[in-house]
Amino acid sequence: MTRERFLELAEAHGGSTARWPAAERDAAAALMAAAPDFARQALAGADRLDAVLDTWAPLSVPYGMREAVIAAAPTVRARWSPRTWLLGAGVGAGLAGACVAGLVFGVALSVNLSSATDAPEALSAAMIGYDDLPETSEGV
Repeated sequence: MTRERFLELAEAHGGSTARWPAAERDAAAALMAAAPDFARQALAGADRLDAVLDTWAPLSVPYGMREAVIAAAPTVRARWSPRTWLLGAGVGAGLAGACVAGLVFGVALSVNLSSATDAPEALSAAMIGYDDLPETSEGV
């Protein structure tokens, strides 16, 4: 067993090797015999953590407070009903209608704008460049 593995086991299972996995105990005992100062120091650190953890206890909540919290909890609503389905369908239909109206308005607007480009030749020439304006305005 390496020293790193010994430290890992001490951190994971505590300072008492009796709580370590059985397969690791013999190797840990051999390392403790070979390097007693290292093992003592590693196990002492784990023992201090074990002592702190052993003093911890969960807080107890009075029965009345527990019941009050449970009573104040929100109730579970039904997830699906015909009414909620109809409400959702109505909202969906309204949104679909708004999309269609926007599409129709956009198409109608683009048709009106595209027909405005069929202007007389003089106006087209004026929009393209002023150099050709006198030549095209004579024909009109």
